[in-house]
Amino acid sequence: MQGKVVVMSGATSGIGEVAAVRLAAMGARLVLIARDRARGEATLARLRAAAPDVGHVVRYADLSALREARRVAAEIAAAEPRIDVLVNNAGAIFATRAVTAEGLERTFALNHISYFVLTAGLLDRLVAAAPARIVNTASNAHRQGHLDFDDLQSARGYRAFPVYGTSKLCNILFTRELARRLAGRGITANSFTPGFVATRFGDQAGGLYAAGVRLAKLFAATPEKGAETLVYLATSPEVATVSGQFFQNCRPGTLGAEAQDDAVAQRLWRESERIVASSH
Repeated sequence: MQGKVVVMSGATSGIGEVAAVRLAAMGARLVLIARDRARGEATLARLRAAAPDVGHVVRYADLSALREARRVAAEIAAAEPRIDVLVNNAGAIFATRAVTAEGLERTFALNHISYFVLTAGLLDRLVAAAPARIVNTASNAHRQGHLDFDDLQSARGYRAFPVYGTSKLCNILFTRELARRLAGRGITANSFTPGFVATRFGDQAGGLYAAGVRLAKLFAATPEKGAETLVYLATSPEVATVSGQFFQNCRPGTLGAEAQDDAVAQRLWRESERIVASSH
């Protein structure tokens, strides 16, 4: 990874932070996208300790806001001539439904649309660095999700975990269609599940849900374990030409039926394009 540039969202805590520090120690220069300035500066200090004089940077954006995702992607594209690895890792679960200023349900906006917008905004820089890689953090929770194209914003009924599962299903379907569209361009795209990991995830969900998540984390894997597959997909020669796949524990994982439906993946892509275009 010596001299390579890695752009990563969701890297100021949990598996993202662990992976960022590991990648920095391997020689990569990290460009982080963070929401919280205090955590961003703390992670930047850890990166600089792991690899001084490399020029790691943090850029700030609330990726649940489409306009913010678009802005930060444009800023990074303007500053970075090439990007070797893009890691879309930001994500959250919310106990109650809320809508962003652009009218999107915030789980869908943060967990899926931010991946879509950042990838589109940085694609030319990935092409410039080819061979390059895109790594999308998904989850086995995708099995609890279902895409209802008549209610993508969960307006008819909101339950936190199924909505989260649907967003993770979106990550996998987006990755499959992205890999298909990028075939022959020297860029791979893969998704993975880190497993259930004891991180900040779910702490901000609110109410009894957050309390339940905290209790469950007593039995969860460590962030160090959860980050292994992310680092593997970002760096390993073994997967240099593998694209469109879903991984668990550094091996191909098993997908639910809907996550393998390429027609659904293509429809999700079209809907995502329409949503992004209509927000201008």
